[in-house]
Amino acid sequence: MVVAETTSGRAVYWGTGRRKSAVARVRLIPGEGKFIVNGKDGNLYFQFNANYLGLIKAPLETLGLENEYDILVKAEGGGLTGQADSIRLGVARALCQLDPDNRSPLKIEGYLTRDPRAKERKKYGLHKARKAPQYSKR
Repeated sequence: MVVAETTSGRAVYWGTGRRKSAVARVRLIPGEGKFIVNGKDGNLYFQFNANYLGLIKAPLETLGLENEYDILVKAEGGGLTGQADSIRLGVARALCQLDPDNRSPLKIEGYLTRDPRAKERKKYGLHKARKAPQYSKR
């Protein structure tokens, strides 16, 4: 995590989130609640899916800061689900940087926990990670 910076007199808070193979670099800037992912409006990027949008804004709603910060995101890798989860972790980490007192409520809700699950590697002699060739008795 990068220490908070100031850009044109406004504080910028950074947070990095990861999930599966997705990585999101999140910036929180004081504003009116805009949400931009990779240069696009967040609603368009996540195809107006309420599940993804609710997931991402949950840390802000927990602290009651929904319309006080703009969220600017650079997301790479994975699919929409992995990116949404990585953005949520990045937002939560940036909120901890904003005020250390925010850490406790976010930790209780589980927003600061990185989901460690990832794709298991393929093993030799198998079709996939665990799928074996069909057994033949004769």
